[in-house]
Amino acid sequence: MKDVGAAARAIGLQIQIHNANTSAEIDAAFETMSRERADAVFVAISTFFNGRRVQLAQLAAFHRLPASYGDRDYVEAGGLMSYGTSTVDGYRQVGIYTGRILNGAKPTDLPVVQSSKIELVINAQTARMLGLTVPDKLLVAADDVIE
Repeated sequence: MKDVGAAARAIGLQIQIHNANTSAEIDAAFETMSRERADAVFVAISTFFNGRRVQLAQLAAFHRLPASYGDRDYVEAGGLMSYGTSTVDGYRQVGIYTGRILNGAKPTDLPVVQSSKIELVINAQTARMLGLTVPDKLLVAADDVIE
C-alpha cells in the first residue's frame, strides 16, 4: 500500500483506502466515497470481494463511480472495466498440471507457474450508463468489450 500511495502522489493523485470485511462495510465505504466525491474506485482482488462482485458493481453504478477490478467476473456482473490475469488461461494451466500429474509427474517436481496472459475487459453498456466515452484506442486495445 505504501508503494501505491507513492506512485499516486508521483502523478498527482490522491488515494484513499477503504477496508471492508462485511457487506455492510462495503455499503458504508461506497457511501463515504460518494459523499467525498471520489473520481474512481479500484477494487482489489479477494475471495471475499469476488463473492460480492454483484453488490460491488451495483454500488459503483448506483453511486455513479467508475470502477476498475482485477478480474473480468466483475465486468460481467456490470462493473466498468478490469485489467488482470486471464481466468481462462489460469484454468488452462490447471489442466496442463493435471495432465502432467496424471501422466506420472510428481507435484513436488513441477515448477510454480502463474498466468502470463493479462486481459483488459470493458463493459461498454456500463460506460454509457455512467456517461463515459471510452476512447477508441482503449476499445481496440481491449481483449473483450461487453455490450
